[in-house]
Amino acid sequence: MPLGEFELIARYFARPTRRAVLGVGDDCAVLAPTPGMELAVSSDLLVEGRHFLSTVPPQALGHKALAVNLSDLAACGAAPLAFLLMLALPRPDEAFLRGFAQGLFALADAHGIELIGGDTTAGPLTIGITVLGEVPPAAALRRSGGHAGDDLWVSHPRDGGIGDARLALEAFRGQAGLSQEAFAAVRRAMEWPQPRVTLAMALRGVASAAIDLSDGLAGDLGHLLAQSGVGAQLEWAGLPRSAAMAALPMALQQQCVLGGGDDYELLFSAPPSARSAVQSAAARAEVAVSRIGELRAEAGLRVRWSDGSVSPWATQGFDHFSSPGP
Repeated sequence: MPLGEFELIARYFARPTRRAVLGVGDDCAVLAPTPGMELAVSSDLLVEGRHFLSTVPPQALGHKALAVNLSDLAACGAAPLAFLLMLALPRPDEAFLRGFAQGLFALADAHGIELIGGDTTAGPLTIGITVLGEVPPAAALRRSGGHAGDDLWVSHPRDGGIGDARLALEAFRGQAGLSQEAFAAVRRAMEWPQPRVTLAMALRGVASAAIDLSDGLAGDLGHLLAQSGVGAQLEWAGLPRSAAMAALPMALQQQCVLGGGDDYELLFSAPPSARSAVQSAAARAEVAVSRIGELRAEAGLRVRWSDGSVSPWATQGFDHFSSPGP
């Protein structure tokens, strides 16, 4: 007998509640937030062929589906509480469900967050997650707090940089030739992003503005600049790049590092006086950060290249209605 909707939920997604009063199996979930805290909520939708390749392993897909939502919480400095899952499946494939649930719950457990409800239906493979978090009053990081003169920082893996997820996509498309080892590393960046929740919470009261990198450095920085009413200059030499990236032609590096997408790192600003506090926060979170430029009073984005020349750069990132999918 085919696996039915309710058996599917019970077998792969029902777990005992820990923090929730009511969780999976009731008409509504019931939470008891910490008294005095503010609620942070974010949702993301992932569609096969648009946001992920059909070849991605189910475990990696489960991880990434939750990671991109936790990255949104990180951008606000919020602590994760719980999440809801909406899942459309062409058919109830148990091998897929087993791997997907394993990747999803491994990341959930790592961040102390639990699944409290959602919905399943038949249809093209589509994953929707709504994540809930909490943050002290007036402590949420915002895009609108940057000031001219602030440093610009970005988080990144200790052994890598930004743009590697886009480089993996270009390798899949046949536009970048990489060694087997380099391809494995950038593919991991694409399929197993690590949300910077711990770092962001440590940056409360330190960072002046923040955003997560989902649509590319230049595009996401553009959102921060617009909300803060400032411009910026990036230092190309200071942008963290993996060894695989640094070996590529400059045009492809620019495309991946500045245009990128799917990094899910934290881009943030902070006053120069907070440099030691930023480094201390990064050390506590065991995450690497690099100072990559500064906010300017003059509108627009500029890049100073390694030869000292400065040129404008468009603040344009991935757009779901005008950009091609994977």
